[in-house]
Amino acid sequence: MKTIEQIAAELQGYDPQALSAGRVNDFLSRLVEPVAHSETVGVLEGLGRVVAQDVVSPISVPPHDNSAMDGFAFDSAQLQTGQPLRLRVAGTAYAGKAWPGKVAAGECLKIMTGAIMPAGLDTVVPLEFVQLLDEQVEIPAGVVSAGDNRRLLGEDLMAGQPALRRGQTLGPAALGLIASLGLPRVQVFRRIRVAYFSTGDEILSLGEAPREGAVFDSNRYTVFGLLTRMGVEVLDMGVVGDQPALLEAAFRQAAEQADAIITSGGVSMGEADHTKAMMKQLGDVAFWRIAMRPGRPMAVGRISQGEKSAVLFGLPGNPVAVMVTFLAFVRPALLRLMGCTATEPVLLQAHSAEALRKKPGRTEYQRGIVTREADGRLSVRTTGNQGSGVLRSMVEANGLIVLHHAQGNVGVGDAVDVMMFDGVI
Repeated sequence: MKTIEQIAAELQGYDPQALSAGRVNDFLSRLVEPVAHSETVGVLEGLGRVVAQDVVSPISVPPHDNSAMDGFAFDSAQLQTGQPLRLRVAGTAYAGKAWPGKVAAGECLKIMTGAIMPAGLDTVVPLEFVQLLDEQVEIPAGVVSAGDNRRLLGEDLMAGQPALRRGQTLGPAALGLIASLGLPRVQVFRRIRVAYFSTGDEILSLGEAPREGAVFDSNRYTVFGLLTRMGVEVLDMGVVGDQPALLEAAFRQAAEQADAIITSGGVSMGEADHTKAMMKQLGDVAFWRIAMRPGRPMAVGRISQGEKSAVLFGLPGNPVAVMVTFLAFVRPALLRLMGCTATEPVLLQAHSAEALRKKPGRTEYQRGIVTREADGRLSVRTTGNQGSGVLRSMVEANGLIVLHHAQGNVGVGDAVDVMMFDGVI
């Protein structure tokens, strides 16, 4: 396990007082190591879990050539260019069992979707394309070509091929795929456990009486939602006052019980509290000033308790800054910790509906509302006030406009990247 100093030495141009967003993710990819332990769960328990071992198909899918349509199956060698084809109907094949007869030259077989294609038949013409003439059908010229409307044995998966790879997250389609292979269980990485607490004497928990200078804690509930959406186990440790003994106890408990620790507040330069000092005392921690907006201060590292160690993410205190740093940095790192191979958010392109002022030299994450225009193009506008304390703007937004480190001003109609929220927050 590499120390903060060793990781920093690997990154060319690393400067903790002026760190680019890209460097942050490079650093975290070296700091965070995937969990090693796995467990086997039933398919219905697998949603959102991460595959720990390749799922190899024990069967071919489909297990035989079959019809993709309700129609008539026949041998395409009988087709003649520009001429209709008239065939006698030899019988009907249904899904779920093989047709026992044999189809001779000049004959076809009425067939239902999913029914096994008998030997010698390679093409299906849909019912609506043919004319029925007593016990015969006439296939008009040009309505089908050889091999149409036939599903081939193993065209989805051949027996022995990986159906799912280690590191993939199990979504609804993946659950269906596993079940289609006849597999009742799947091996997944264990759930990671993330401890979270807010810091500061000015933070009120719900139910406490308001007092002058104090604010109700919103960050805890936001982070709880973000973590729950990821499918991790959340250890909510509430609000910890700015007192050394309380902070030490919270950090020690979190490190003993969790794989990762998230705090909000107490990491800014010159803060008159004890959070940073306790992080330094108990762990191997780096304090950063990131070239970004919002969310400049952040702490990362490890906190140890006995033989256990937990990854630490010390986030800023402003509500929007907490969400932005979580989405940009913490979520990808936690996905890596969970064993995922796909960790970086997918960015979509939209055209800016307004001019945006931006200085090169920092990454900006502006709250945006993406819509589809009449011409089909995606358009995005900001929610207005981009202050880091305006939490309402994160409710109104459906994505973050990502203005990259070297990017300058954006004109109306210019393409910009957007990190969409759907399914994430």
